[in-house]
Amino acid sequence: MLADNSVLVIGAGIFGLTAALELRQRGYRVTVADPGPVPHPLAASNDVSRMVRLDYGADGLYSSLGAEAIEGWHRWNARWGRDLYHEDGFLLMTSVPMASGSFEQDSYSLLTERGFPIEKLLAGDLASRYPHWNADHYIDGYFNPRAGWAAAAEITAALAHDAIDSGVSIVTGFAATRLVQNGDRVTGAAASDGRELLAEWVLVAAGVWTTVLLPDLADRMWPVGQPIFYFKPSNPENYRAPSFPPWGADIPRTGWYGFPANCEGVVKMANHGPGRRVHPDADRLTLPEQEAHCRAFLAESLPSLAALPLYGSKMCLYCDTWDGDFWIGRDPARQGLVVSTGGSGHAFKFGPVLGGLAADALEGIENPYTKRFAWRSLGELKSEEIRYTGE
Repeated sequence: MLADNSVLVIGAGIFGLTAALELRQRGYRVTVADPGPVPHPLAASNDVSRMVRLDYGADGLYSSLGAEAIEGWHRWNARWGRDLYHEDGFLLMTSVPMASGSFEQDSYSLLTERGFPIEKLLAGDLASRYPHWNADHYIDGYFNPRAGWAAAAEITAALAHDAIDSGVSIVTGFAATRLVQNGDRVTGAAASDGRELLAEWVLVAAGVWTTVLLPDLADRMWPVGQPIFYFKPSNPENYRAPSFPPWGADIPRTGWYGFPANCEGVVKMANHGPGRRVHPDADRLTLPEQEAHCRAFLAESLPSLAALPLYGSKMCLYCDTWDGDFWIGRDPARQGLVVSTGGSGHAFKFGPVLGGLAADALEGIENPYTKRFAWRSLGELKSEEIRYTGE
């Protein structure tokens, strides 16, 4: 560790706050800079819910990281004295028989081999246990009890409080527009109003705004908009676990996934698909054709919600990397610069372990995930490729 021990973290989302907490615990003087407020209304970390699961097809690396994260979610619940992670399980349904090589079968096989108590859906199970779903359409699948959902905005706010309590300085009203450099060393960041914050290390955790500060990464990551829809049924208690847990419905083929009703009775569903590339400051509005697509899915799959009026909708922005893997590593060309971003629509579930990965990258410590998430060039696909990673 260098003598100054100062770190400037750009971004107060799940990547930035967890990195700040971990680095503070390791003895660094940490400042987090963000336009504010925290949680930021346009940030990906600000929403009612995020999926938590370790179902990743045959991808053992993300599945292992997910298992570590779930242990961490339980520790966070205990620390906060309230359940912001809800272990309601994960229902994965498919309209075609599960077969080797498919996301569903490979997830089932890997998790079963690792000793997780996965419950294969038998004939009649969907209709009897999860009656809202069209049991004629979904003919196969399983339920994983070791999964659930996280109250994203509340968690981000709790992490910010934890960071302040630990001695981290959070500076809001700071919209970073460029990095400050001295030769090949990054020494800080400058805001749109000309202010500068300086530190020995700069950790960029700016989500979809990463390429504003690092335009040279724009060929490897970019903002992508994905639609989210909210409904408020008159009987929300019927849309909660155990009969209505977090779910994925043909997700490798359709991208649809969703959540139980929250404490306000709101049911959220979203689509993880190709999305559309947008500017990071774009209006977070869904398109009429996206709502039509949603309603067509509901009519076929979840008819009890199909005719309800929208309670709300928005476009969620992902910072997508070209290969779907996170980007957590040191810049090989600029000293003092670390980047922790590239959530690609599936990072929040790993919140309890993201900070450790970022701190290890800063300190040059190898861990089982270092190579997968390292600074890399186009074409450097890892041998263990993921193919479906969405929330």
